[in-house]
Amino acid sequence: MRIPKFFSAVIVLIAVVVLVPACSEMQDQNVTLDSASMQSEDVAETAFEIVPLMAGMNAPEFSLTAADGTTYQFNPENLEKPLVLTFYRGGFCPYCNRQLAEFRHAETRLTEMGYSVAFASMDRAAILKSNLKIEDVNYTLLSDSKATLAKAFGLAYRVSDETIERYLKGGIDLEGDSGESHHILPVPATYIIGVDGVIDFAYVNPNYSERVHPDLVVKAAELALE
Repeated sequence: MRIPKFFSAVIVLIAVVVLVPACSEMQDQNVTLDSASMQSEDVAETAFEIVPLMAGMNAPEFSLTAADGTTYQFNPENLEKPLVLTFYRGGFCPYCNRQLAEFRHAETRLTEMGYSVAFASMDRAAILKSNLKIEDVNYTLLSDSKATLAKAFGLAYRVSDETIERYLKGGIDLEGDSGESHHILPVPATYIIGVDGVIDFAYVNPNYSERVHPDLVVKAAELALE
């Protein structure tokens, strides 16, 4: 494992459950992966119990269906461009919508710097764009509806039955969005992966209302290229 060019911003704060009771809601939280490349099949019981991949570790190989129906393949051993990969919960999540809306300028800058930029969520491919509450996005949106990639990155956790019931009462149908009954969501995260397949930067936060600022991602991407 080599030393990453930048750093990991890991915020896995078990104490938040006690200090901020409202965050107990975090206990709520597709693709085909080569089984040999998968890091873990574990699904945490809460967002605060995940064990995510971090900077300096190797990214797994994966193949996902994009919003346009094409297959997006990522082979860490044969990359032409570095990748900025963001996991978001789904179009139902207002914080995810805000994050993607705020990422417009950063996505352009990252692309100009030579990066591929992609966003993965639990939404099935057919609704990846329509389920978002923002317009005119031409992002590369990927469906991880089976949670295979979220598991491989150590971000997957199971949403409690109580939260599922509350979501349904509020008009949020996770099973309908994903087409699956696993009740799994990813902890929101952003990774920068170099052309060598090694993670240079990772921001992982179980408090889904907190997201990495796009300017920080751009700065980290700049440093990773040096």
